[in-house]
Amino acid sequence: MELHQQVRQRLFAIEQAMRSLSMWQPLPPAREAFDSQEPFCIDTMRPEEWLQWMLLPRMHALLDQQAALPRRFAITAYFEEAFPHAAALLTQLQRLDDLLNIDPPQDPHPQAPIIQHD
Repeated sequence: MELHQQVRQRLFAIEQAMRSLSMWQPLPPAREAFDSQEPFCIDTMRPEEWLQWMLLPRMHALLDQQAALPRRFAITAYFEEAFPHAAALLTQLQRLDDLLNIDPPQDPHPQAPIIQHD
């Protein structure tokens, strides 16, 4: 299976895990929350808001455009701190991390952006 298809499956699995944990929100945060300069919008959004309203839409947009995917992707550690008891969600996030950290990358775009927050 092609990398973009695998990533899309992971994104849907993350959404499903969030829904099953009742983390999925019907309305986005206030517009100002999206203007944060902090990693994960930590100063303006809850972790689940960032996943739903920032990461998932941005990743789907990259996939829709057949754009380069991020490499050296590492978000699970942050969510292990935020949701220590959300095993299903953490498993899906780790699978996304692992998929985007395949070496050498299977993505045909050599200049992929790097997304990593420590």
